[in-house]
Amino acid sequence: MRRPDIATFLQTEGQPALLAALRSVLARLRAEASRRALDESGLQLALSGLGEAVGRELRAQLDFSLRPVINATGVILHTSLGRAPLSPASLEHVRSNGIHYSNLEFDLATGERGKRDIHVDRLFQRLLQEAGERPSAASTIVVNNNAAAVLLALNTLAEGGEVVVSRGELVEIGGSFRIPDVMAKSGAVLREVGTTNRTRAADFAQAVNERTRLLLRVHRSNFEITGFTERPSIAELVELGHRSGIPVMEDLGSGALVELAAFGVTGEPNVLGSLREGVDVVTYSGDKLLGGPQAGLLSGDLDLINRMRSNSLFRALRVDKLTYAALEATLLAYVRHDYKSIPALRMMQVTEVEIEARACALAEQLSHSGLVMEVISGESLLGGGAAPSSTLPTRLLAVACPGLRAGDLAARLRRASTPVAVRVEDDRVLLDLRTVFPAQDSTLAQALAEIAKR
Repeated sequence: MRRPDIATFLQTEGQPALLAALRSVLARLRAEASRRALDESGLQLALSGLGEAVGRELRAQLDFSLRPVINATGVILHTSLGRAPLSPASLEHVRSNGIHYSNLEFDLATGERGKRDIHVDRLFQRLLQEAGERPSAASTIVVNNNAAAVLLALNTLAEGGEVVVSRGELVEIGGSFRIPDVMAKSGAVLREVGTTNRTRAADFAQAVNERTRLLLRVHRSNFEITGFTERPSIAELVELGHRSGIPVMEDLGSGALVELAAFGVTGEPNVLGSLREGVDVVTYSGDKLLGGPQAGLLSGDLDLINRMRSNSLFRALRVDKLTYAALEATLLAYVRHDYKSIPALRMMQVTEVEIEARACALAEQLSHSGLVMEVISGESLLGGGAAPSSTLPTRLLAVACPGLRAGDLAARLRRASTPVAVRVEDDRVLLDLRTVFPAQDSTLAQALAEIAKR
């Protein structure tokens, strides 16, 4: 530790971290020497570079584990890569409220304690009003994800009673989240009706009894059933619910707030549309098609939402000021109809022509690197369990590096100073620039050039 090339780290990293890094490096050297992987001259050479090795070890141990990644997969809502990226306005709102105190639960008008829901609910009231709903009759609350939203709604509205669901909607999404399991945890009793491929409104009507507390419709957001199929319409379920005096709830999951046909995505329901059709409670995610932070939102009938707000489970599931800040900034973009400021929605609108121009520019920049590149046709995916059959036409940059298999090239890209996630097909690395921010193009080019050079 007194070696000059090592002692310098004492000032910057501290003695405990330096000692741990030095012991780790020496342990590896001893292991290599004992396996005779290093002869005496090799060991002396390694020891001469000990300071550099310790520096690398310190960086590995003390660097952040959570890091920005360039998403070149073309999957817009990539669950493993954090789903929807946040807008600059959202991040600035998070920053300003994170480094200062805020009025999270403080009513600035009265000086009394307020409710954190107001920061999002007031904006949702605007969106409901614009959609033709009576804002005074509806409300929105926020919990930490959509699974929590479903749990809270079922526990509040149906604990000890039955919830009627079609067998074709008993879904499982990522992380082994299953509707029957969540229902069991909520204290509600699952009442399955119909068959996997065909369920009618009459099946729901026959299942209604004195123990029925809720009619539940689940959006099949990550799979499709095609062929000989049938399911009751929202209007049919709403009519049955009103006739029976039983609330109708819809788990939309992916949570679009606007009609996505304008973005090239068809057949995906949206929250405001379901509420317009009379659904009493809609649950959905904040970090999927809404394009905001991870959150679970519950929107619907004011009395039902207030019951959930009063449930002690709500306090255990609620979100913090940083999530509210990011969500508020995202919803403000919807109020302003500024959809291009929401990265996920903007990526859906990028054209093939724009993507091809960037791909060709990247190939030209790397034309002397030794990499073999070709621009080909392909498809981008929404991902995140949203619109499983919807794809967006795109242009892909297929990259091969002589002397490296595609899997090895992908692995080296993941180990770049700014990691890059890619697709691998037919022994080629495929880059879809739809999900790469234009400002990242130069970083991506540098990563590829460095790998080719080595």
